[in-house]
Amino acid sequence: MERVTTLTSGTVVLPAANIDTDQIIPARFLTTTTRAGLGKHLFADWRYDEHGVPRAEFALNQPSATGARILVAGRNFGCGSSREHAAWALTDYGFRAVISTEIADIFRNNALKNGLLPVVVDEATAGWLVAHPGAALTIDVARCTLVLPEGRTVSFPLEAFARHCLLEGVDELGFLLARASEIDAYERRA
Repeated sequence: MERVTTLTSGTVVLPAANIDTDQIIPARFLTTTTRAGLGKHLFADWRYDEHGVPRAEFALNQPSATGARILVAGRNFGCGSSREHAAWALTDYGFRAVISTEIADIFRNNALKNGLLPVVVDEATAGWLVAHPGAALTIDVARCTLVLPEGRTVSFPLEAFARHCLLEGVDELGFLLARASEIDAYERRA
């Protein structure tokens, strides 16, 4: 997993509320157990027409979306089924953070386990972000802050263990494996 310490990027805005995991990555693309290549199917039903041609009006198809690593979404992002493929598709596409006023619990957990930072902000901040697509933001994981272009700083919640894993670039298994000798020593004492 790639470390996430600070992230400075423009944004892509999808202001719709209740974007569920089937919209993020449609079920027909869940036949793989590997993460590679899922980014091309991210938001496939919105991004492409029935012939596979990119829809020019869709946010990810705009030239300004190229290279953006932060997705700003409407309320209740990632609701629906618990498919981990949704986080895989977002990271394979290149996103490293999702900002919303509400992020579904299971999606949030899957995101964190895969190096995707879920950032929950207040309504006023979300409204500003939706009104300013492409805005250059800086996210500081250690401080749990989001800095807007005019310099305003917004705090967001992030559980301490999740923050540690993101800063170190390890998932839960990597965290445990790094402590294998300590675990073995404990087991020998028990």
